[in-house]
Amino acid sequence: MATLLHIDSSVFPTDASTSRAVTDAFRRTWQEQHPQGTVIHRDLATDPVPHITAHAHTAGFSDPAAHSPEQAAAFAERLKLIEELERADAVLIGAPMYNLTIPSTLKAWLDNVVLFGRTAGNAQSVKGTPVTVVASRGGAYGPGTPREGYEYVQNYLSAILADFLGADLDFIVPELTMAPANPDMAELIPLFEASRERALDEAATKAKQLAQRLAA
Repeated sequence: MATLLHIDSSVFPTDASTSRAVTDAFRRTWQEQHPQGTVIHRDLATDPVPHITAHAHTAGFSDPAAHSPEQAAAFAERLKLIEELERADAVLIGAPMYNLTIPSTLKAWLDNVVLFGRTAGNAQSVKGTPVTVVASRGGAYGPGTPREGYEYVQNYLSAILADFLGADLDFIVPELTMAPANPDMAELIPLFEASRERALDEAATKAKQLAQRLAA
């Protein structure tokens, strides 16, 4: 049966996080379609992976037989994350926008799993793997909006996940998530609520479609 690797990075719990609410909707629908399948959940907020170190970085470009003990230990931790990604039939990532980009915990995970010569570059060991990213954001950054030029989450993740890793990338983008908390955005609450509902519906639909596609 199919394995879903589910990664969350929001610092907030599900009842206060749009990205977690939407990934949860995706995951629940996936499990309904694959009751015998496997879901591996990594919560990077509560259990962060190590940020890349010099030993972990240089070990990725050198012969394992020549690794120092420090390089070998650091690279072994990277390999756990890389192999977990490679075993996944599909990947789900919650990627809220913090200060115009992704959470540092998600960046740390990416720095560990992007390895040229294996997952990235000419090899691309996860090429074609379906990856669904829930890219929630407090404001509106879509085409035609005043802040379009500040949209770094989708641009960055497209470059890393699609271009570097060769993943089959798809986005779900709930917007205006700060409207309920920011008095200056109060008039945008109906738009936020509509965006959130669309994202939840989209998550359920995409999860069902992907589950059926992998089962075919």
